[in-house]
Amino acid sequence: MNPERGNDGSALPSVSGGAVSRLRTLCADATRALSAAGVGVSVMARDGAYGLAAASDPATERIEELQLTFGEGPCVDAFTTGRPILIADLDDEAAQRWPVYTPAVHQAGIRAVFAFPLQVGAARLGVLDVFRTRAGALSRDELGQAFTLSDLAVTTLLDGQDGAHPEHDVDEAIEQGASLWQAQGMVMVMLGVTLAEALVRLRAHAYSTDRRLSELAADVVAGRLHFDRDHS
Repeated sequence: MNPERGNDGSALPSVSGGAVSRLRTLCADATRALSAAGVGVSVMARDGAYGLAAASDPATERIEELQLTFGEGPCVDAFTTGRPILIADLDDEAAQRWPVYTPAVHQAGIRAVFAFPLQVGAARLGVLDVFRTRAGALSRDELGQAFTLSDLAVTTLLDGQDGAHPEHDVDEAIEQGASLWQAQGMVMVMLGVTLAEALVRLRAHAYSTDRRLSELAADVVAGRLHFDRDHS
């Protein structure tokens, strides 16, 4: 299968079904080790294309997906900067930094988020996100465990690859993200806009209707939802 493409035509990092299963196990183990409410792993491309790889549980999967719907948050910043973003308290300062993301995860009961970029040298594959329902920093030991778990996630993503171009060569297209990229292309044609603008339109509609972006994309692909040029 050819890799899915981001907004600029670059290949989106992706994982096979076996890797997804191993990542789910890793997320569950990380949740226990870090006294977290949940842990998720997302893969991303430098142009902002995104795919959810795995999460410890369905509730965390929904929280993890919020970063795609809103296009902001600690996880997005961790990938962009290549540095961990450690938010021990989603307070007013966090709300000013991420005005849409912060209240959304706060409503879901999350009070702290710790995002660790998954990378090999300069190649960035995605982010491992740790969510807690109480405010407070990770201990030194927990921080060390989080870095170790992030390395394990990278190893899982690269399992079976030759490593020459890890950001482009990670096995097959992410099944969870495939419908989004297809829907993005369909909306681009419907509205006569760029791929980037099509994603903005999808995000806006998901936000205004309080729906998951993946569900919305599935409706577009199935023909249950059509965008026209007057669609807000």
